[in-house]
Amino acid sequence: MTRMGVDERRAARRREIIAATRALFDERGVRDAQIEDIARAVGINRAIIYRHFSSKEELFAVTLVEYLHELEAAFAAGVDPSDPPRRRLASIVAAFFDYGVAHPAFVDCAQTLLRRRGTELQQEVGDAVLIELGTAISACLAHLVTTLTEGTDAGDFRVTDPSLVANVLYAQGLGALNLAHLQWSIREHNTGMPVVDDVASDTLRTLLVHGALAMATGSSPRPA
Repeated sequence: MTRMGVDERRAARRREIIAATRALFDERGVRDAQIEDIARAVGINRAIIYRHFSSKEELFAVTLVEYLHELEAAFAAGVDPSDPPRRRLASIVAAFFDYGVAHPAFVDCAQTLLRRRGTELQQEVGDAVLIELGTAISACLAHLVTTLTEGTDAGDFRVTDPSLVANVLYAQGLGALNLAHLQWSIREHNTGMPVVDDVASDTLRTLLVHGALAMATGSSPRPA
């Protein structure tokens, strides 16, 4: 077999592994998707997976890239660039929430990686995959950054660091989606005991949009 043939076969096997991982994530969730199950779905030994990916975290990172590509496409399809910045920001945040509700495994996968420090990820994920992941995240955040920048230039927003605010909104959105999947909120009863209330996704979606607009229109000082 020629070198090109070997490379093509390797690339095809890599795509199969990623597709199987994504399918298991969507079916069972991230925590219940085991390497053995992924290998079985592809029809290979688990050891072969580690020939293509240096760690489970690297495989998860590449799978997250697949979700992020879909999310960016959802932004591109659902946001009208001719809309005023406030409406565009609301549309982006709403599209993010809607995608996360429809794809709970995306939220789990993103938060699994976010729980690690950057230095830990560098040890567990290869440089090429980190660049691929960073590029996919940046493509999604670019919709926010552009909107926040243009809104600030137009006097609608007060944001001094659009990139930082975009990252904060991304992290806040993942937190709100966790609450949407839990479908509970906690409050203190007048007896002092905690009480569980049902929380509707539509309510959380509205609060997330309002929170993003409040952050954009308020003061956003530069970090010290």
